[in-house]
Amino acid sequence: MQLSCCRTGSPALHLCCRVSMRQDLFKKMFMPRALKVKRPAQGPDPGLSKKNKVCPESSNSSKSEAHVQQEEKKTPIETVQEVEEPAHLVERHKSSSDEEEEPVKSFKKSQRWPEPGEPVCVMCGRYGEYICDATDNDVCSLECKAKHLTKMGFGTGAEAFTGKDINLDGKSDQLNQKGLKTGGDAGKEVFYSYKEDLFISDLTDEQVQRIKRELGIDTQGEDVRKPILEFEHCAFPLTLSNNLKKAGYEAPTPIQMQMVPIGLTGRDVIASADTGSGKTVAFLLPVIVRAMEKPADGVCSPVALILTPTRELAIQIERQAKELVMGLPNMRTALLVGGMPLPPQLHRLKSSIKIVIATPGRLIDILKQKVLHLDKVKVVVVDEVDSMLKMGFQHQVLEVLEPVPEDHQTLLTSATIPTGTEELAARLVRDPVRIAIGEKNQPCANIKQILLWVEEPSKKKKLFEILNDSKLYQPPVVVFVECKAGADLLCEAVSKVTGLTTVAIHSDKKQWERNRILKGLLDGEYEVVISTGVLGRGLDLVNVRLVVNFDMPNTMDEYVHQVGRAGRLGHRGTAITFLNNNNKRLFLGVVNRVKPTGSILPPQLLNSPYLHEQQRRERQKSTLGPEDTLVTKNNLLDIIKKHHRSKK
Repeated sequence: MQLSCCRTGSPALHLCCRVSMRQDLFKKMFMPRALKVKRPAQGPDPGLSKKNKVCPESSNSSKSEAHVQQEEKKTPIETVQEVEEPAHLVERHKSSSDEEEEPVKSFKKSQRWPEPGEPVCVMCGRYGEYICDATDNDVCSLECKAKHLTKMGFGTGAEAFTGKDINLDGKSDQLNQKGLKTGGDAGKEVFYSYKEDLFISDLTDEQVQRIKRELGIDTQGEDVRKPILEFEHCAFPLTLSNNLKKAGYEAPTPIQMQMVPIGLTGRDVIASADTGSGKTVAFLLPVIVRAMEKPADGVCSPVALILTPTRELAIQIERQAKELVMGLPNMRTALLVGGMPLPPQLHRLKSSIKIVIATPGRLIDILKQKVLHLDKVKVVVVDEVDSMLKMGFQHQVLEVLEPVPEDHQTLLTSATIPTGTEELAARLVRDPVRIAIGEKNQPCANIKQILLWVEEPSKKKKLFEILNDSKLYQPPVVVFVECKAGADLLCEAVSKVTGLTTVAIHSDKKQWERNRILKGLLDGEYEVVISTGVLGRGLDLVNVRLVVNFDMPNTMDEYVHQVGRAGRLGHRGTAITFLNNNNKRLFLGVVNRVKPTGSILPPQLLNSPYLHEQQRRERQKSTLGPEDTLVTKNNLLDIIKKHHRSKK
C-alpha cells in the first residue's frame, strides 16, 4: 500500500503526516485492547460528535450512506475501541443515559479532580471513579490501577491493561492465585472450615496446660479449644496465609493462639489482653473466615459487623482488614464513621459489602435511612468493650444490635474489662469462653512506668525538661492532656520553647485533619503530638517509644490504655505520668496497679493521707461479714428502702 501526503497528495509524506502516524501507533500500543464504548444498535452514529448527530428526519438511505462514509473514515483508535470490553474495574458510577456510555479512563490525566465528599484515587488523588476489585481500593484510571497493583505486589500491573483479573460487574474472575478455589466461575466464593491440626490434637491436656501457663493464657468456659502454636495450624486458604505474612504476622501472639481457634468454631468470646498484644487480628481472622463461608445475602446485608468507640480505631481496623482480604473474591469492607462525608459511605454499601466497620453514631444514622440491613449478620465484634458499654455508648450499642439475629456470634475484646463491665457484657453473649492474657487489667509489662509528683504550675517546665533530656527523649512523643483547649495551648508552648515539630489532635479538628496528623505521626513527620483521649485506645503507634501523661487520666483503665501506646507488639517503651493531689481519688488504684510492676512510686503519694484513708476503707470492706454492708453513695438508697420495709 502506497502512502500519500494529506496536503499535497504526493508519495512523499509531509512532516505532519509522519507525526500523526506516530501518534496513532503510540495510541495503538498503549490504549487498552479491551475498551469498548457501549452504544445502542440503532442510534446516532458513533463516529460523530454529539453536536453533529444525524437528524431523526433523515431517510434510511441517507443514514446508510452516512454510516458507510463514517466507516471509511474511522481512525485506528475507534476500531480498537470496538473490541469487547473486559473485566477491569468496578465502575463506581454508571451513566444514566441510554444513548452513550463512557469508556473506562486509561490515563490519570483524563480524570478530573474530586469534589468535596467524593472518593479519591489512592495513587494520584484524582476522582476515584472506579473500585479495583483485587484490592478494594478507589482508583481513577487503568494507569493508576496498574501502579496500585504493582505497589501491592500483584505482579507488574500489566493485568490492568490486559483485563484478565477484574470484572466490570465487580465479581472476581480467575485470579490465577494458588489457594483460591474459584474454578472457572467468575466470583465464586472461597469456602473454608476450621479443623484442628493433627499436631494440636495430639497434645495431651498436661502439655496444653503447661503451654498456657508459660504464655500466661487463662481460659474459662466449657469445651475450650486448644491453642494453636502457628498460623499454619489453622490451614487457612493460601491467599489468606500469604496476606498474613505480607502484613508481618509471622507467628501468633498468645491472644491470637487462643482466640483464633475458638472464634473459628463459632463460639462467643470475652477476651482481655495487654495493649499491643494483637487483639485486632485475633478477631479479624474469625470474622474473615465467617464471611468467606457465607455468600453475601444482598447488596445492603453484610455478614459481619465490627463496632469501635473512635473513628481512628475504625479506620485502622478497616486498613488491617483490607490487608488480610486482599485477593479473596467478593470480600469487600465498608467504613461507616462520623466526621467524614456520608454520600460516599452510602454509595459504598451498594457494592455487596460483607464486613462493616463502624462507630455507633454514624451506623445508627445510616440504619434510620434503611439503606443497610443487619438481619443477615452472623458475627458481631465489639472492640474496646469497656468503653463501648459505658453510659455514653451503651444505649447506642443495644440499639444497633436489636435487628441482629439472635444466633449470631459475638466477640468482645479490650485491654481492660472491669467486673461491672464484664457482667454487662455477659448479657450480650451466649455460653462464652473468657480469655485473659497476663495480669488482668494491668499495664503492659514491656512498658517502663515512671510516676512523678508534679504540681500544676510546674508541669510545663517538667515537660520541657523531659523533651530536652537525651536519655528520655525518643521522638515521636505522644503527650496526653485532659481537654481540647489545653492541647492547643500546650502545643503552642512546646513548639515555641523547644523548637520541635509539634501538632495537637482532638475531637474538634476535622476528620481529614485528624487522619493527616495520625499518618504524619506514623511516618515520623512530627516530633511531639499533643493529644486528648482520641489516640488513647487501640491504635498501633508502632514508632512511639515515649508517652507522657501530662494530665492523669480520669480512670485507671484509661491510664492502662494510654501508657499502652508506648509498647506495641512486643517493643519496649516508657510512660511518664504527672501526679498531684488533684488526682487523689485514684491514689489507691495507682498503688494497686503500678506498684506490682516494680515501678518506684513518689513519696508524696505513699505518704498521702488520702491514700491511707482509701487503704483503711479497703481493709474495712474486706473484713465485713456476709451480712454486713458497707454504706456508700451507690447503695445508700437501697439500704434506706430495706430498713423502711423491715419496720413495717
